[in-house]
Amino acid sequence: MAGRSKEYTLPRWLRPMNRLLVTVHRAGLRTGPVHTLTVRGRTSGKDRTTPVTPFEFEGGRYIVGGFPGADWVANARAAGVGVFGAGRRRRRVRLVELSPEESRPVLAAFPMKVPRGVPLMRQAGIVREGTPEEYAALAGRLAVFRIEPTDGSGVARS
Repeated sequence: MAGRSKEYTLPRWLRPMNRLLVTVHRAGLRTGPVHTLTVRGRTSGKDRTTPVTPFEFEGGRYIVGGFPGADWVANARAAGVGVFGAGRRRRRVRLVELSPEESRPVLAAFPMKVPRGVPLMRQAGIVREGTPEEYAALAGRLAVFRIEPTDGSGVARS
Protein backbone atom coordinates (compact mmCIF):
# COMPACT_ATOMS: atom_id res chain seq x y z
CA MET A 1 0.00 0.00 0.00
CA ALA A 2 1.42 3.38 -0.92
CA GLY A 3 1.80 5.95 1.83
CA ARG A 4 0.23 9.31 1.09
CA SER A 5 0.35 12.82 2.38
CA LYS A 6 -0.59 16.18 0.95
CA GLU A 7 3.04 16.71 -0.06
CA TYR A 8 4.18 13.42 -1.57
CA THR A 9 3.31 9.84 -2.44
CA LEU A 10 5.56 6.98 -1.39
CA PRO A 11 6.23 4.47 -4.17
CA ARG A 12 4.27 1.24 -3.60
CA TRP A 13 7.46 -0.82 -3.68
CA LEU A 14 9.25 1.15 -0.95
CA ARG A 15 7.98 -0.67 2.17
CA PRO A 16 8.53 -4.19 0.76
CA MET A 17 11.99 -3.14 -0.44
CA ASN A 18 12.84 -1.71 2.99
CA ARG A 19 11.76 -4.99 4.64
CA LEU A 20 13.93 -6.93 2.20
CA LEU A 21 16.97 -4.72 2.86
CA VAL A 22 16.55 -5.10 6.64
CA THR A 23 16.29 -8.90 6.26
CA VAL A 24 19.41 -9.03 4.08
CA HIS A 25 21.36 -6.95 6.62
CA ARG A 26 20.19 -9.15 9.49
CA ALA A 27 21.61 -12.10 7.55
CA GLY A 28 24.98 -10.34 7.65
CA LEU A 29 25.11 -9.19 4.03
CA ARG A 30 25.88 -5.65 2.90
CA THR A 31 23.89 -3.83 0.24
CA GLY A 32 26.14 -1.17 -1.22
CA PRO A 33 26.02 2.14 0.65
CA VAL A 34 22.83 1.21 2.52
CA HIS A 35 23.07 0.68 6.29
CA THR A 36 20.39 -0.05 8.86
CA LEU A 37 19.40 2.10 11.79
CA THR A 38 17.58 0.58 14.75
CA VAL A 39 15.91 2.89 17.27
CA ARG A 40 13.39 2.32 20.02
CA GLY A 41 9.81 3.06 18.98
CA ARG A 42 8.55 6.20 20.68
CA THR A 43 5.18 4.69 21.61
CA SER A 44 5.64 0.91 21.39
CA GLY A 45 9.06 0.76 23.02
CA LYS A 46 9.98 -1.95 20.48
CA ASP A 47 13.11 -1.75 18.36
CA ARG A 48 12.37 -0.45 14.86
CA THR A 49 14.85 -0.92 12.02
CA THR A 50 14.97 0.99 8.75
CA PRO A 51 17.45 1.21 5.88
CA VAL A 52 19.34 4.50 5.61
CA THR A 53 22.13 5.75 3.37
CA PRO A 54 24.77 7.66 5.34
CA PHE A 55 27.21 10.04 3.73
CA GLU A 56 30.26 12.03 4.73
CA PHE A 57 30.21 15.82 4.58
CA GLU A 58 32.83 18.20 5.95
CA GLY A 59 34.15 15.68 8.46
CA GLY A 60 30.77 14.46 9.74
CA ARG A 61 28.58 11.50 8.90
CA TYR A 62 24.91 12.22 8.18
CA ILE A 63 21.59 10.63 7.33
CA VAL A 64 18.61 12.44 5.83
CA GLY A 65 14.98 11.65 6.58
CA GLY A 66 13.91 11.50 2.95
CA PHE A 67 10.19 11.94 3.59
CA PRO A 68 8.51 14.53 5.84
CA GLY A 69 6.77 12.83 8.75
CA ALA A 70 8.62 9.51 8.44
CA ASP A 71 8.08 7.31 11.50
CA TRP A 72 11.78 6.47 11.81
CA VAL A 73 12.58 10.19 12.07
CA ALA A 74 10.10 10.68 14.93
CA ASN A 75 11.53 7.59 16.66
CA ALA A 76 15.12 8.82 16.20
CA ARG A 77 14.20 12.22 17.64
CA ALA A 78 12.62 10.60 20.67
CA ALA A 79 15.39 8.04 21.26
CA GLY A 80 18.45 10.17 20.47
CA VAL A 81 20.51 6.98 20.16
CA GLY A 82 20.36 3.89 18.01
CA VAL A 83 22.25 0.98 16.55
CA PHE A 84 23.80 1.69 13.16
CA GLY A 85 25.43 -0.80 10.88
CA ALA A 86 25.97 -2.60 7.62
CA GLY A 87 25.92 -6.36 7.40
CA ARG A 88 27.26 -7.83 10.63
CA ARG A 89 29.08 -4.66 11.71
CA ARG A 90 26.86 -2.74 14.11
CA ARG A 91 27.53 -0.12 16.77
CA ARG A 92 25.63 2.18 19.09
CA VAL A 93 25.48 5.77 17.93
CA ARG A 94 24.11 9.07 19.07
CA LEU A 95 21.75 10.81 16.64
CA VAL A 96 22.03 14.59 16.69
CA GLU A 97 19.36 16.39 14.70
CA LEU A 98 20.58 19.51 12.94
CA SER A 99 18.73 22.81 12.99
CA PRO A 100 17.32 24.00 9.65
CA GLU A 101 20.25 26.41 9.31
CA GLU A 102 22.81 23.68 10.00
CA SER A 103 21.05 21.24 7.67
CA ARG A 104 21.02 23.47 4.55
CA PRO A 105 24.58 22.76 3.37
CA VAL A 106 24.23 19.06 4.24
CA LEU A 107 21.01 18.82 2.24
CA ALA A 108 22.63 20.70 -0.66
CA ALA A 109 25.34 18.00 -0.72
CA PHE A 110 22.81 15.14 -0.68
CA PRO A 111 22.21 14.81 -4.46
CA MET A 112 25.94 14.49 -5.12
CA LYS A 113 26.68 12.27 -2.11
CA VAL A 114 23.63 9.98 -2.45
CA PRO A 115 22.69 10.14 -6.15
CA ARG A 116 20.58 6.97 -5.86
CA GLY A 117 18.24 8.82 -3.52
CA VAL A 118 17.36 11.53 -6.03
CA PRO A 119 15.14 9.46 -8.39
CA LEU A 120 13.16 8.11 -5.42
CA MET A 121 12.54 11.60 -4.07
CA ARG A 122 11.64 12.85 -7.54
CA GLN A 123 9.19 9.99 -8.01
CA ALA A 124 7.60 10.79 -4.63
CA GLY A 125 7.23 14.46 -5.57
CA ILE A 126 9.54 15.83 -2.88
CA VAL A 127 11.90 17.38 -5.44
CA ARG A 128 11.36 18.19 -9.10
CA GLU A 129 14.87 18.15 -10.49
CA GLY A 130 17.06 17.19 -7.56
CA THR A 131 19.40 20.19 -7.65
CA PRO A 132 21.50 21.15 -4.62
CA GLU A 133 19.48 24.37 -4.31
CA GLU A 134 16.22 22.44 -4.29
CA TYR A 135 17.49 20.17 -1.51
CA ALA A 136 18.83 23.10 0.53
CA ALA A 137 15.35 24.64 0.34
CA LEU A 138 13.98 21.54 2.14
CA ALA A 139 15.75 22.56 5.37
CA GLY A 140 13.18 22.45 8.14
CA ARG A 141 11.02 19.95 6.22
CA LEU A 142 13.49 17.07 5.98
CA ALA A 143 15.30 15.96 9.11
CA VAL A 144 19.08 15.64 9.01
CA PHE A 145 20.92 13.71 11.73
CA ARG A 146 24.64 13.68 12.43
CA ILE A 147 25.79 10.22 13.48
CA GLU A 148 28.20 10.31 16.42
CA PRO A 149 29.97 7.41 18.15
CA THR A 150 29.05 6.53 21.72
CA ASP A 151 30.89 4.72 24.47
CA GLY A 152 28.39 1.86 24.14
CA SER A 153 26.03 3.14 26.83
CA GLY A 154 24.44 5.79 24.63
CA VAL A 155 26.65 8.55 26.05
CA ALA A 156 28.63 10.42 23.41
CA ARG A 157 32.39 10.26 23.64
CA SER A 158 34.25 13.51 24.13
